[in-house]
This record gives sequence, C-alpha cells and structure tokens, in this order.
Amino acid sequence: MRIGLLGTGPWAELAYAPALRGHSEVDFVGVWGRRPEAAGVLAERFGTHPYEDVDALIGDAEAIAIALPPAVQAPLAVRAARAGRHLLLDKPLAIEVSDARAVVAAVREAGVASAVFFTSRFADEVRQWIAEQARRGGWFTAHAAWIGALDGGPFADSPWRREKGALWDVGPHALSVLVPVLGDVRAVAAATTGPGDTVHLVLRHDGGASSTATLSLTAPPTAAGSTVELRGDHGVTVMPSSERTPVAALDRMIDTLLDSARTGCSHDCDAAFGLRVVEILTEAARRLPADAS
Repeated sequence: MRIGLLGTGPWAELAYAPALRGHSEVDFVGVWGRRPEAAGVLAERFGTHPYEDVDALIGDAEAIAIALPPAVQAPLAVRAARAGRHLLLDKPLAIEVSDARAVVAAVREAGVASAVFFTSRFADEVRQWIAEQARRGGWFTAHAAWIGALDGGPFADSPWRREKGALWDVGPHALSVLVPVLGDVRAVAAATTGPGDTVHLVLRHDGGASSTATLSLTAPPTAAGSTVELRGDHGVTVMPSSERTPVAALDRMIDTLLDSARTGCSHDCDAAFGLRVVEILTEAARRLPADAS
C-alpha cells in the first residue's frame, strides 16, 4: 500500500517515518509538512520524497498517516478521507468534538479504513493483557496513572501539549485501556487538578464499575511511568510493561489498517473510538475547576 506522511515533528521522526520505511507491505511514498525545509530533511533521511503540496501527496497515496497536532490533524483527515484515502491517525483525534465527528462522518461516507494510534493498544504484551481482562470480566474498580515529564523530552517544545496538558495528551492512553476492560464511560463523576498540569478523574463505566485516573506531564523525570491496576472477582492484576518501541506498535497498527482495508472490518481503535475518547475528554475538561489552567 502506498502511504504518505503528513507531519515532520519529533513524533513523525521517531515513530511514523521509521515504521513506514520499515514495513514490508508499505511503499512510503512521501512526506508533507507545514515547513517545507523540514519535509525535505525528513524525506532525505528516510529515503522518500518531500511534497510541497499536501493534495499532491494525498493524490499519490492510497493511505495517509498523520503526525500533527490534533487541531491540524482533523481537517486534513477529512480531506484525505474524502479523497478515498485510508487513515493512520494519532491521538487525540481532535480537540473539538465537532471536528472529531467530521472525521468519522468522512470515513463512513468514503468507506475507508481508519486506525488511531493509542500506543498501548498496539503493543503486543499490553494488547493481549487487555483482551484477556475484558474476556474475564468481573472487575469492579481500576486505577490508571499516566505520568510524564514533558520538560527535557523530545516533545518539550510542543505548543499544543503545553496548552492542553496531560488530560489531552496522556488521557487518551488511559481511556484506551480502561474502556475496553470496564466498558464505556457512562459519566465523568469528578475531575480536579493537582500540581502543574496534573489531573485526577473519577469515572463510572457501563455495567457499574468505577475507575480513577491520574494524568500528568509535569512530574519529575524519576516519577514518570504508566500503570493500570484492576481489582475484582479475580483479585488484582496490573498492566504489564511493554518492551516494544513505538515503532513496533506502529508496525502492528499498519498491519491493522491493511487488514481493515482488505476486509472492510473496522478495528476497535478506529476513528469512531477516537471520537468517543474526545467526547469523554471534553466532558472531563468541563468538570475541571473553573480556575484550572
């Protein structure tokens, strides 16, 4: 499948471009970026072609991968879907619910495949653990912690992460694990803030389970990490750590998109699930204290 990449930032360089170059069933046809010089550098490094016109790249591809801020991603995803291109998307799908709905509508109208890169859902160890816990059932509560240290990392200069904070950057990861195990979020029961951009959520799920989530991008580097703990009829279980790189998880997501394009069967992490996550995050943001930054 011929796939083009939109985006030239750290995530495109660290994850998307290596995965697209290395996948045996993909022809990495080109890169477009909002800074043409950056597209040229990335294209040269990964053996593909820079594009100055985004529509030209969309026209030359069968699928489009997007590694751009969510507010930029959504309209370009709509544009690509309307051109009949399958979509590899990043989380969150959008910031505004209306923009996420527009992506889903375009995907459905065009009949194209889509997948959203919730990293844990495509890491083999974690993916298998999620499937097993969902099959077992009987969980009555869970706690998720997704703790990052933005300063000093590759995304330290990301304007949208600085503006939207942990709720929108790592919140999607927590929801992508909690929802398939405990069921859809019926209500955001409470939301409050902690140090820096830290957010604490209390969620009620379909079927009666509850969960809490602690999210932060402003923790000390030594405190960073992610975990999910489930408690229920089977005792206590903790999400395994993944030894795989983001490139390996993206490789799995590309497999998923190829399979969906061949069969017409949607993956659990398609654009529709991405929309649901945006809806939950929007409700959580509404419940934060009025003085939350």
